[in-house]
Amino acid sequence: MKGDALDPKALIAEAYRIEGISLEECRSIFLDWALSLPEGADPRAALDTLLARHGTPGHPMTQVMTEGRAVALPRRRGGRAARRS
Repeated sequence: MKGDALDPKALIAEAYRIEGISLEECRSIFLDWALSLPEGADPRAALDTLLARHGTPGHPMTQVMTEGRAVALPRRRGGRAARRS
């Protein structure tokens, strides 16, 4: 295994090693990381741990992960509420 349970492909760790990485590149890496999380994983808890581990102030990946952590998780709407839109 290249990374660990929170970053199996070591995408986040690698993003912090890339000198001069852009915000857009970090967003692309973040999306790949988010899509590779195992089903049932808590992305907010993972982001909290990864930010504590890697979160360098001023780095674009820190900004992307902080923004990603702030996004509310969608709730499943079932029954009548789901059909009204």
